[in-house]
Amino acid sequence: MMSVWTAEAFNTALECLTDLASPDLHPLAGKAKDVAAAVVLSTAVRGATIGTVVFVPHMWTMKVSFP
Repeated sequence: MMSVWTAEAFNTALECLTDLASPDLHPLAGKAKDVAAAVVLSTAVRGATIGTVVFVPHMWTMKVSFP
């Protein structure tokens, strides 16, 4: 989870710097923002995958009784 937060912080910083350096619309600025957002998405998917690998086996062995 912390890696996702870190990636999001870097994404926000890169977007702010891109807006500062290129206030007008520029294709390369848009690509830089898209790549940064893709890194955040990739990190979130990897985090969800790791969470699934860690927690699903424990949930399969849980015995839950409903009233």
